Amino acid sequence: MRSIKQPGPVASERIQWVEVRGRAFSFAMEAGLSLLEAARRGFAAQGFAGGTLNLKDGALGPFAYVMPALSKTGENAAFYSDTFRPAGITRLTTGTMTLGLRDGAPFFHCHALWREADGRNNGGHILPEETIVAEPFSVDAFGIDGAVFAAEPDAETNFKLFGPVSSVANRADAPTRAFALRLKPNQDVAGALESFCRERGIARARVHGGVGSTIGARFVDGGVVEPFATELTVTSGVIAPGAGGAPEATLDVALVDYTGGLAQGRLVRGDNPVLMTMELVLEAL
Repeated sequence: MRSIKQPGPVASERIQWVEVRGRAFSFAMEAGLSLLEAARRGFAAQGFAGGTLNLKDGALGPFAYVMPALSKTGENAAFYSDTFRPAGITRLTTGTMTLGLRDGAPFFHCHALWREADGRNNGGHILPEETIVAEPFSVDAFGIDGAVFAAEPDAETNFKLFGPVSSVANRADAPTRAFALRLKPNQDVAGALESFCRERGIARARVHGGVGSTIGARFVDGGVVEPFATELTVTSGVIAPGAGGAPEATLDVALVDYTGGLAQGRLVRGDNPVLMTMELVLEAL
């Protein structure tokens, strides 16, 4: 399987995880607010500090983002581009967000694909404070109780990355068993999720959110993304028993690579390793 050497020591624990309780809900992003504040308010109204969001058909402007890029210094295996700020209203087509904390304040990690005002289709990593909700739009969310995604220094990648950290559980109305996860580099996304479920006796699960990067991509329809650095969003994900009864992951994704290429499709199981990180919530069914 493909792999990319990271600058730091390989951590022995390859999945950072916390078992949580959770609840799915929907809300409207409020126009005129930053995307970060609109998300924070939506979760706070339901009594949650964070979780995941699935975004579709949202209107944003002003809008700011970065794309994956090669590292100029060698201090990271890959890096970010300069910031882009397209004019006019940008309309999301698909995206996922992890809402959590960075330096003790609300923050998010969000990858998406969109259409810019000039008709250009693009994708990347949305910047929280510089992006404004231009028109109200509805989002599907999953709030977690008993953990928060917190951005912390990661020695392996030399980035500050979101990962689940235990917190006090205080929501009586979060009935669903779930797991907040961060997958670390150079392991197949589907294989890691399948092993995680198998080890815990989880026959079926649903993916909520899903923000991360893979080393290129291989799709079941034969499509291939060769550029190694991507920004990826999970558009749909389930784990269910395969023909032999063991858990098998079906993961549909959308991504942009560091050359600006866009791709969407269903990932091949066993041939799509994580580049930097992959964070998501697994809801046990």
